[in-house]
Amino acid sequence: MLYSEIFKSIQGEGHYTGVTTVWLRYFGCNLECNGFGQKDPTDPSTYKLPYLEIPLDDITDVKDLPVFPYGCDSSYSWSKKFVKLQKNETVEEVCEKLSKLIKHDNHLAFTGGEPMLPAAQKNTVKILEWFIAHKKLKKITFETNGTRSLIPQLHNMIQSLNDETEFFFSCSPKIFGTSGEKDAIKPDVVSGYNQASEFGQLKFVCNGSDRSWDEIEDAIEQFRSAGVTYPIWIMPVGATEESQHDNAAMVAEQTMDRGYNVSARVHCYIWGNQIGT
Repeated sequence: MLYSEIFKSIQGEGHYTGVTTVWLRYFGCNLECNGFGQKDPTDPSTYKLPYLEIPLDDITDVKDLPVFPYGCDSSYSWSKKFVKLQKNETVEEVCEKLSKLIKHDNHLAFTGGEPMLPAAQKNTVKILEWFIAHKKLKKITFETNGTRSLIPQLHNMIQSLNDETEFFFSCSPKIFGTSGEKDAIKPDVVSGYNQASEFGQLKFVCNGSDRSWDEIEDAIEQFRSAGVTYPIWIMPVGATEESQHDNAAMVAEQTMDRGYNVSARVHCYIWGNQIGT
């Protein structure tokens, strides 16, 4: 299986902020989100995309890459440019590495890239089967953009394990006004997650503009109409601590006024969002 990295850190966003978590970052995504951090996320002709320009001659591991201030901050986990930096190991090898990091009932989080791509889900089923045989897991998080449905095998496994394991769907729907992605709001898909598990959240990135808020409110209405009950979290746009300073307070105040939860990106403040944290 192909993946970008395995590491231990804290959850930096949303409901489980500050909780020690072991991460498996899959390689591959169906979205690019090149609009994040751009002056006009809706106009691709104005984009600055440093991840496309960085030379890789002296880079042998994703941890050697910088945090890109424009576009997706984890482009290294899906762009074909970085495929040679990825790791390709058996499920058993991956599980052994995860197991060595998981102590004190740490959470296990599947992220990406996009962990709900069908191939990634099939590997997740195999990983969960390994842990069923070797070690119990109390809490598992899927960090997803919410555009890919659960495959039957994973849905059934969640249903069979949810008495002893909490499956938490951290859904980050991508709105056009901040990410540059069109047609990325999929209420029926997220409704499928919510039917599989009552635990989760909808986490939106907001730049504080009227357009951003209008799109978020419209998306929330669509999710609620589809029966999604997950609570709402809003966080300011920005891949680094510095890039969030311009609008973080404004977005937080607007979020409180609208009755939602405010999310920071705590890992950015501690480690600068460097890869592997």
